[in-house]
Amino acid sequence: MFEQLQSIWSEYLFTPETGTVSVILAVLSVVAMWVVFVKAGRGGWRSLVPVLNLYTLVDIADTTGWKFLLLLIPVVGAIYYVLLTYRLARAFGKGLLFAIGMMLFQPFFMLILGFGKAKYRKRR
Repeated sequence: MFEQLQSIWSEYLFTPETGTVSVILAVLSVVAMWVVFVKAGRGGWRSLVPVLNLYTLVDIADTTGWKFLLLLIPVVGAIYYVLLTYRLARAFGKGLLFAIGMMLFQPFFMLILGFGKAKYRKRR
C-alpha cells in the first residue's frame, strides 16, 4: 500500500508542471504583497522576509502586528486567518465577498488590492 501511495505522489504531485505552477504562485504572492505593503505605507521589501511579511500583513489589517502569533496555534490560527482576511479587505474598503475571494484565491485578490483603485484606510 505504501508503495502505491508513493508512486501516486511521485507521478502526479511532484512533476515539473506542478513545480512550475508553485513557483509562479509564489512569485505572484510576493509581488502582490509588495504592492499592497507599498500602498499601505510600509516597505515593499518586507514581503521578501518570511516572518516579517506575516507580521506586516497583520499590522496592516489589524491594530497590532503581534497578533500574527495567533496564526501559529493550529485551530486558533485557522479562525484568525478568516478574521484577518476580512479585516484586510475592510482596511482597503472592500466587503465580505472580496474577503471570501481573498481566502480562496489569495494571490489574485491581493493583486487586485495592490493594483486596483482601493485606498488604504489606517486602522485605529
